[in-house]
Amino acid sequence: MTCFVRRRSHDSGGRSSSSSGSSMALLFSNEEVQRAWTELDEPQLDGGWEFFTETMNVKIYRLYNKETGLYEYKVFGSLTGCAPDLCADVYMDLNYRRQWDSYVKELHEKDYGGQKAIYWEVKYPLPLSNRDYVYVRERRDLDVGGRKICVVLAKSSSVSQCPEKRGVIRVKDYKQSLAMESDGSGGTKVFMNYFDNPGGMIPSWLVNWAAKTGVPAFLTDMKKACSNYSSYCNNSK
Repeated sequence: MTCFVRRRSHDSGGRSSSSSGSSMALLFSNEEVQRAWTELDEPQLDGGWEFFTETMNVKIYRLYNKETGLYEYKVFGSLTGCAPDLCADVYMDLNYRRQWDSYVKELHEKDYGGQKAIYWEVKYPLPLSNRDYVYVRERRDLDVGGRKICVVLAKSSSVSQCPEKRGVIRVKDYKQSLAMESDGSGGTKVFMNYFDNPGGMIPSWLVNWAAKTGVPAFLTDMKKACSNYSSYCNNSK
């Protein structure tokens, strides 16, 4: 199957430029990109994946990680009423994310010694300490046999120029892949694969509760953010 790739680099405001040339450094391999979007068609659930929960047109599966005692998750579903391009633009816009995501304490992209990375501090409920992430991400817009598919990949980055904060636990093991395309009815078909190790002493029941409730809560917030995005962009000019 032929696949034409457009790579997009974004500033923190979500504005983008496209390039099909080879001058842009790739953070992720073509194989990683392909693994993400092919699960839109053929979910890969062999090797221990188990059904976890279903809500809001979304099914969540999980895989136990023996080394960490935590779970990796795969999410399959659709986001009704939101076109894929809109979903992708909202997802990539860090400035806008600071407005609609109540869990964001600090979020920005900057240059750390020649490497651009995103810093994100996430609010945790007391008495737990906040967590922060330093990660890189890349968006690829694909043409796969006439299908328009957007893939966003992210992973932890160990840039030494971003020191850890006192009282905030650094999440050093984080990865996420996201693939989106039209569901044919004005919405977005979504696949997401993610894992992070929040560190510290968090009870397993709380981690499971957060995974089960966090996805539907995020989708609700995301749909609202998509509906308000045009107003945000107009007011930001």
